[in-house]
Amino acid sequence: MSYLRTFLPWIVFAVLPSGSWQWGALAALAVAVVVIAQQRRAGTGFDALIIELGSAVFFAVLTVVAFADPHSGVHPYSAALSSGTLAVIAGVSLAVGRPFTLGIAKRTTPREVWGLKPFIRTNVVITAVWTAAFAVTAVVLALVAHAGHAHSATATVVQIAGFVVPMVFTVRYVAQVQAKAGQVAR
Repeated sequence: MSYLRTFLPWIVFAVLPSGSWQWGALAALAVAVVVIAQQRRAGTGFDALIIELGSAVFFAVLTVVAFADPHSGVHPYSAALSSGTLAVIAGVSLAVGRPFTLGIAKRTTPREVWGLKPFIRTNVVITAVWTAAFAVTAVVLALVAHAGHAHSATATVVQIAGFVVPMVFTVRYVAQVQAKAGQVAR
């Protein structure tokens, strides 16, 4: 559920009709702001809201661009820019030593584990996979847009795969790490 909430603005933007992209950007911005406000009221730290904060900034800028010129050349590349932005946010979180998945993982992990090297390493690996998936998705979506198929079924499949593949990896990798830790503890 944490990942769904984290990426909800991006999902909203992706599912709204592309012909109304300015409204999709505005809806995504509103969702990002609501998610951040709800999470902060629930006591979630900013370290667990890296993607959400980046999402709010991205969709604020995209909303301004989309309303200023609904026929902007940015429109066909908006999906690629979205994935590219996520890649940058995730990559920067790795570069500064604060993998975005760390804050998310802390929501469901006992506090005594947070500082352990295996926990941190697991989140570095997971964040690296998400970063790579976002980067690959951005490149493929840019190529699809350049070919004139920006808002096609192909683009939709690429976007979905860009979230599903790292999500499946995350679930499986965490299960593998937990199983391995369970074997060591015996």
